[in-house]
Amino acid sequence: MKLLILSKKRLWFYVALILFLTVSGATIYREKYMGAMVSDMTMEEEFSPIVQHIFDARNQAIMEENTDLLDPLYDKELKYGRWAYEHELKKMKYLHQWSEKQGIQFIGIGAKTMIKWVKKKNDGYVINLMTATEYHYVYEDAPGKKNMFRIGTYHSLDIKQKDGTWVITREWYTDPFADSLHLDMEKSAAIKEFILSQQPRDFSDIHERRKNAVAYADQYSGAAGSEEYGYSYNKKYKNYNPLGGDCANFASQILYEGGKFRKTRTWNYDRDGSKAWVNAQAFKNYMLYSGRASTIAYGNYDKVYKLSYQLRPGDFIAYEKNGKVTHISVVTGADSKGYTLVNCHNTDRYRVPWDLGWSNRGIKFWLIRVHYE
Repeated sequence: MKLLILSKKRLWFYVALILFLTVSGATIYREKYMGAMVSDMTMEEEFSPIVQHIFDARNQAIMEENTDLLDPLYDKELKYGRWAYEHELKKMKYLHQWSEKQGIQFIGIGAKTMIKWVKKKNDGYVINLMTATEYHYVYEDAPGKKNMFRIGTYHSLDIKQKDGTWVITREWYTDPFADSLHLDMEKSAAIKEFILSQQPRDFSDIHERRKNAVAYADQYSGAAGSEEYGYSYNKKYKNYNPLGGDCANFASQILYEGGKFRKTRTWNYDRDGSKAWVNAQAFKNYMLYSGRASTIAYGNYDKVYKLSYQLRPGDFIAYEKNGKVTHISVVTGADSKGYTLVNCHNTDRYRVPWDLGWSNRGIKFWLIRVHYE
């Protein structure tokens, strides 16, 4: 066998060549790929305070019901900018009508914005982001007892500079109040009187399975959750939001993972969910027809709001539009007046008053007792 013997000079030449090619390749890779990543990261860091300022100003305007603060945030000369502005006006009006019905006062609205990516678009930028908005409120007759809930939303936001100020030219997000832009205020005085007459509720004696269901609901409430859990869903399960909604899938997870209900042939998940697992109407029907749950009340808000105080953590509410259940939320607690709070997916909610965002006259509610015991 021949041995290839290289002179020292030639050996050092090859070593130097290999080192040169390695370093050059790494430099090219870094400039081509890492450079783009650094650029994207730089844009996200650059726009983060700009977006945060826009959301802070908007939330301040909504809390104060102040159109003078809201107006300069939009380019209303553009069609989509004007539409975005008009929608926020409707949302502002609804939120304050609801708070009047409820007998509460908002004392703070703050958002934590988390940008996913930024891209140049014509004379501006399109920004994809997630935001967790925290609402703080007190009841009129108990200003010392503070309450809080969070709503998580996912936004596609177009902004540009106009006269030295960043303004919104287009915005899309799944609005948690989209089904609530018409509230019947004629009956709100009697409702308000009843709500203010209520007392806190004690859930310390609830079954351990109910407590575990609530713990799961809190941990995986997505953008409405907490930084501790990464504002994320449980990655063991498919996210059905792009396919029409994840609310029933989340409710099923809560009952299975937290409440320890066994899967069945009808209600099942194995790399994909059965119809009763992922469809809101089918989920409600399965729970009732299987005997795992029963109806506390059914009807419009006027008919069921007093009975809603019978709901306990781990129960659920089904929201019906035009004769079909389109949404499911799970009870997770009650506020300082005993008003029922819920968690859900789609527009992610954490400990939100159960009817907020569902106030149109045509909506009917199924208040459902789940049988854990």
